[in-house]
Amino acid sequence: MAYLHELHFIEHVEVIGDHELRLTFEDGMVRDVDLTRMLHGELFSPLQDPAYFRRVRLEPDFKTIEWPNGADFDPETLYHWDRYRDDMIAMAEGWEHAETVVS
Repeated sequence: MAYLHELHFIEHVEVIGDHELRLTFEDGMVRDVDLTRMLHGELFSPLQDPAYFRRVRLEPDFKTIEWPNGADFDPETLYHWDRYRDDMIAMAEGWEHAETVVS
């Protein structure tokens, strides 16, 4: 059985913590997402600064969240954050390790 990629989009984003967002999706589902452990690597490490993190906006073409440096997340991943969180954190820890090796 093939896994189908669901199409979801974000209608509203609200910053609720230094690295936490409340997202409202097209079907009315609201999800709080803590991205603290995701903020590593060249693209995402600038988001460690809470002031920069608060600059999140809705990207109008792909209906997801985006920051001024181009960092973004797939809306389907955010919709099913409980399903993807652990794998995403493991991936981000790899980015953190790469930063340490390069430094």
